[in-house]
Amino acid sequence: MRYLGKIIKWNDEKGFGFVVPKGGNQPVFVHVRGFSNRQRRPLVDAIVSYELGSDVQGRCCAEDVRYSDEKQTTIELRISIVPMLCALLFSALLAVMVWSKHIQMVVAIAYLMVSLVTFMAYALDKSAARSGQWRTQESTLFFFGLVCGWPGAIFAQQLFRHKSSKREFQTTFWLTVLLNCGALMWVLSPYGADVRLLLSGMI
Repeated sequence: MRYLGKIIKWNDEKGFGFVVPKGGNQPVFVHVRGFSNRQRRPLVDAIVSYELGSDVQGRCCAEDVRYSDEKQTTIELRISIVPMLCALLFSALLAVMVWSKHIQMVVAIAYLMVSLVTFMAYALDKSAARSGQWRTQESTLFFFGLVCGWPGAIFAQQLFRHKSSKREFQTTFWLTVLLNCGALMWVLSPYGADVRLLLSGMI
Protein backbone atom coordinates (compact mmCIF):
# COMPACT_ATOMS: atom_id res chain seq x y z
CA MET A 1 0.00 0.00 0.00
CA ARG A 2 1.34 3.43 -0.96
CA TYR A 3 0.96 6.53 1.17
CA LEU A 4 0.96 10.19 0.18
CA GLY A 5 2.97 12.64 2.25
CA LYS A 6 5.24 15.68 2.36
CA ILE A 7 8.92 16.01 3.23
CA ILE A 8 9.02 18.21 6.34
CA LYS A 9 12.73 17.95 7.12
CA TRP A 10 15.83 16.99 5.15
CA ASN A 11 19.54 16.86 6.03
CA ASP A 12 21.67 16.85 2.86
CA GLU A 13 24.91 16.09 4.69
CA LYS A 14 23.59 13.01 6.47
CA GLY A 15 21.20 11.99 3.71
CA PHE A 16 18.01 11.55 5.70
CA GLY A 17 14.88 13.38 6.73
CA PHE A 18 11.25 12.93 7.68
CA VAL A 19 7.99 12.64 5.77
CA VAL A 20 4.64 13.46 7.31
CA PRO A 21 1.72 11.50 5.82
CA LYS A 22 -1.34 13.22 4.48
CA GLY A 23 -3.57 14.01 7.43
CA GLY A 24 -0.73 15.10 9.73
CA ASN A 25 0.03 11.83 11.52
CA GLN A 26 3.37 10.75 13.03
CA PRO A 27 6.38 11.70 10.82
CA VAL A 28 8.13 8.79 9.10
CA PHE A 29 11.92 8.51 8.78
CA VAL A 30 13.29 8.42 5.24
CA HIS A 31 16.85 7.80 4.05
CA VAL A 32 18.27 8.85 0.69
CA ARG A 33 18.51 5.13 -0.22
CA GLY A 34 14.72 4.94 0.02
CA PHE A 35 14.21 7.18 -3.02
CA SER A 36 13.64 5.50 -6.38
CA ASN A 37 15.20 8.51 -8.13
CA ARG A 38 18.51 9.34 -6.45
CA GLN A 39 19.47 11.83 -9.14
CA ARG A 40 16.96 14.29 -7.76
CA ARG A 41 17.77 16.20 -4.58
CA PRO A 42 15.05 15.85 -1.90
CA LEU A 43 13.55 19.20 -0.91
CA VAL A 44 11.46 20.27 2.05
CA ASP A 45 7.74 20.54 1.21
CA ALA A 46 8.10 18.15 -1.76
CA ILE A 47 5.05 15.91 -2.16
CA VAL A 48 5.96 12.23 -2.33
CA SER A 49 4.35 8.81 -2.25
CA TYR A 50 5.95 5.91 -0.40
CA GLU A 51 5.57 2.48 1.13
CA LEU A 52 6.20 1.62 4.75
CA GLY A 53 9.15 -0.60 5.57
CA SER A 54 11.79 -0.99 8.24
CA ASP A 55 15.52 -0.43 8.63
CA VAL A 56 18.07 -2.94 9.95
CA GLN A 57 17.06 -2.05 13.53
CA GLY A 58 13.41 -2.79 12.76
CA ARG A 59 12.35 0.87 12.91
CA CYS A 60 9.57 2.08 10.64
CA CYS A 61 10.77 4.03 7.60
CA ALA A 62 9.65 5.11 4.13
CA GLU A 63 10.69 2.95 1.16
CA ASP A 64 10.30 3.18 -2.62
CA VAL A 65 9.79 6.94 -2.28
CA ARG A 66 8.63 8.68 -5.45
CA TYR A 67 7.91 12.32 -6.14
CA SER A 68 4.29 13.10 -6.96
CA ASP A 69 5.19 14.28 -10.47
CA GLU A 70 6.94 11.00 -11.30
CA LYS A 71 5.13 8.07 -12.86
CA GLN A 72 6.11 4.42 -12.67
CA THR A 73 7.80 3.57 -15.95
CA THR A 74 7.16 0.55 -18.15
CA ILE A 75 10.67 -0.70 -17.31
CA GLU A 76 9.84 -0.67 -13.59
CA LEU A 77 6.66 -2.64 -14.27
CA ARG A 78 8.59 -5.21 -16.29
CA ILE A 79 11.16 -5.61 -13.55
CA SER A 80 8.42 -6.39 -11.03
CA ILE A 81 7.09 -9.11 -13.34
CA VAL A 82 10.44 -10.91 -13.63
CA PRO A 83 10.44 -12.32 -10.05
CA MET A 84 6.85 -13.55 -10.52
CA LEU A 85 7.84 -15.34 -13.71
CA CYS A 86 10.76 -16.97 -11.91
CA ALA A 87 8.44 -18.32 -9.20
CA LEU A 88 5.82 -19.50 -11.72
CA LEU A 89 8.35 -21.18 -14.00
CA PHE A 90 10.02 -22.91 -11.06
CA SER A 91 6.65 -24.14 -9.77
CA ALA A 92 5.74 -25.46 -13.23
CA LEU A 93 9.12 -27.16 -13.59
CA LEU A 94 8.74 -28.74 -10.15
CA ALA A 95 5.28 -30.07 -11.11
CA VAL A 96 6.66 -31.58 -14.34
CA MET A 97 9.53 -33.23 -12.46
CA VAL A 98 7.12 -34.77 -9.96
CA TRP A 99 4.82 -35.98 -12.78
CA SER A 100 7.76 -37.52 -14.65
CA LYS A 101 8.99 -39.10 -11.39
CA HIS A 102 12.34 -37.28 -11.51
CA ILE A 103 11.69 -36.00 -8.01
CA GLN A 104 9.59 -37.22 -5.07
CA MET A 105 6.21 -35.70 -4.25
CA VAL A 106 7.42 -34.87 -0.75
CA VAL A 107 9.78 -32.27 -2.22
CA ALA A 108 6.94 -30.44 -3.97
CA ILE A 109 4.85 -30.62 -0.81
CA ALA A 110 7.74 -29.12 1.17
CA TYR A 111 8.01 -26.18 -1.25
CA LEU A 112 4.25 -25.64 -1.12
CA MET A 113 3.91 -25.78 2.67
CA VAL A 114 6.97 -23.65 3.45
CA SER A 115 5.93 -21.15 0.77
CA LEU A 116 2.53 -20.77 2.43
CA VAL A 117 4.19 -20.19 5.81
CA THR A 118 6.57 -17.69 4.22
CA PHE A 119 3.70 -15.88 2.50
CA MET A 120 1.93 -15.49 5.85
CA ALA A 121 5.14 -14.29 7.51
CA TYR A 122 5.46 -11.50 4.94
CA ALA A 123 1.78 -10.60 5.29
CA LEU A 124 2.08 -10.34 9.08
CA ASP A 125 5.28 -8.30 8.81
CA LYS A 126 3.63 -5.88 6.36
CA SER A 127 0.68 -5.50 8.72
CA ALA A 128 3.05 -4.90 11.64
CA ALA A 129 4.92 -2.23 9.64
CA ARG A 130 1.69 -0.35 9.03
CA SER A 131 0.56 -0.47 12.66
CA GLY A 132 3.99 0.05 14.24
CA GLN A 133 3.93 -3.31 16.02
CA TRP A 134 6.71 -5.85 16.59
CA ARG A 135 8.35 -6.77 13.29
CA THR A 136 9.57 -10.10 11.93
CA GLN A 137 13.37 -10.12 11.69
CA GLU A 138 14.78 -10.08 8.18
CA SER A 139 17.00 -13.04 9.07
CA THR A 140 13.81 -15.05 9.69
CA LEU A 141 12.42 -14.11 6.27
CA PHE A 142 15.74 -15.06 4.67
CA PHE A 143 15.68 -18.42 6.46
CA PHE A 144 12.17 -19.20 5.19
CA GLY A 145 13.30 -18.38 1.67
CA LEU A 146 16.37 -20.57 1.99
CA VAL A 147 14.43 -23.63 3.18
CA CYS A 148 12.11 -23.82 0.13
CA GLY A 149 9.84 -20.84 0.88
CA TRP A 150 11.22 -18.43 -1.71
CA PRO A 151 8.39 -18.89 -4.27
CA GLY A 152 5.89 -17.83 -1.60
CA ALA A 153 8.18 -14.96 -0.61
CA ILE A 154 8.19 -13.64 -4.18
CA PHE A 155 4.40 -13.70 -4.41
CA ALA A 156 4.15 -11.90 -1.05
CA GLN A 157 6.75 -9.29 -1.99
CA GLN A 158 4.92 -8.41 -5.19
CA LEU A 159 1.37 -8.65 -3.83
CA PHE A 160 2.02 -6.60 -0.70
CA ARG A 161 4.83 -4.48 -2.21
CA HIS A 162 6.86 -5.48 0.82
CA LYS A 163 10.70 -5.61 0.75
CA SER A 164 10.52 -5.59 -3.05
CA SER A 165 12.30 -2.24 -3.45
CA LYS A 166 14.87 -2.59 -0.65
CA ARG A 167 18.09 -3.32 -2.54
CA GLU A 168 20.10 -4.71 0.38
CA PHE A 169 17.27 -7.08 1.26
CA GLN A 170 16.76 -8.17 -2.35
CA THR A 171 20.46 -8.91 -2.80
CA THR A 172 20.52 -11.26 0.19
CA PHE A 173 17.12 -12.72 -0.70
CA TRP A 174 18.19 -13.74 -4.21
CA LEU A 175 21.34 -15.25 -2.76
CA THR A 176 19.14 -17.54 -0.65
CA VAL A 177 17.17 -18.41 -3.80
CA LEU A 178 20.36 -19.41 -5.61
CA LEU A 179 21.54 -21.46 -2.63
CA ASN A 180 18.20 -23.27 -2.44
CA CYS A 181 18.16 -24.02 -6.18
CA GLY A 182 21.78 -25.17 -5.97
CA ALA A 183 20.89 -27.54 -3.14
CA LEU A 184 17.98 -28.93 -5.18
CA MET A 185 20.26 -29.50 -8.18
CA TRP A 186 22.73 -31.32 -5.93
CA VAL A 187 19.94 -33.60 -4.64
CA LEU A 188 18.99 -34.41 -8.24
CA SER A 189 22.60 -35.15 -9.19
CA PRO A 190 24.38 -38.49 -8.67
CA TYR A 191 25.88 -37.08 -5.46
CA GLY A 192 22.42 -36.76 -3.93
CA ALA A 193 21.41 -40.38 -4.44
CA ASP A 194 21.39 -41.09 -0.70
CA VAL A 195 19.15 -38.09 -0.05
CA ARG A 196 16.73 -39.16 -2.76
CA LEU A 197 16.64 -42.65 -1.23
CA LEU A 198 15.84 -41.10 2.14
CA LEU A 199 13.04 -39.02 0.62
CA SER A 200 11.62 -42.11 -1.08
CA GLY A 201 11.34 -43.75 2.31
CA MET A 202 9.27 -40.82 3.59
CA ILE A 203 6.47 -41.37 1.08
